[in-house]
Amino acid sequence: KGIEMILNDKQIIELAEQGMITPFHRESVKQVKGIKALSFGVSSFGYDLQVADEFRILKKGVDPIDPKKNQADQWERLPVQEDGTGRYVIIPPHSFVLGHSMEYWCIPKDVVTIAVAKSSYARCGIIPNVTPFEPGWEGIVTLEITNSTDRNAKVYAGEGLVQVLFFRGDRPEKTYTDKGGRYQGQTGITHSR
Repeated sequence: KGIEMILNDKQIIELAEQGMITPFHRESVKQVKGIKALSFGVSSFGYDLQVADEFRILKKGVDPIDPKKNQADQWERLPVQEDGTGRYVIIPPHSFVLGHSMEYWCIPKDVVTIAVAKSSYARCGIIPNVTPFEPGWEGIVTLEITNSTDRNAKVYAGEGLVQVLFFRGDRPEKTYTDKGGRYQGQTGITHSR
């Protein structure tokens, strides 16, 4: 059978109502507390996830950053600010922060996802990086958000950051759960393990 077509809004809604995405928005939300927002919720062939209001940035002088070592003590909280445009953080030029999704995800054992940047951010040089959500994985998504410009950049908390695309295929022999994946059930920002 192999991989089927990308899942559409009706299929995403059905899976979400079975517990795939919590909290879940059945439609695209374009305002938060009366303020224009970067949309989140269901789209035609995906789901725009919300970035939570917790962000961390590397402390000055950390060298080297090593994916094989616990990194929690190498990061510090980046303060969230607020004005008439919403709640946001400022990412310094040529740097990146870690954030996380507001949603908790429970990916079915025959589904895999990829995430792509929302165009409003991509057009500003803000590049979110999210690894695939593997079949059987569950947790809060840790997000890596890069400012590729030579200027400060705003990222809005509680609003859409990336669009998640869903693909269904035959159930793999070993799911993320079966492999005992190290990021299973993660909550909040989870550093490299």
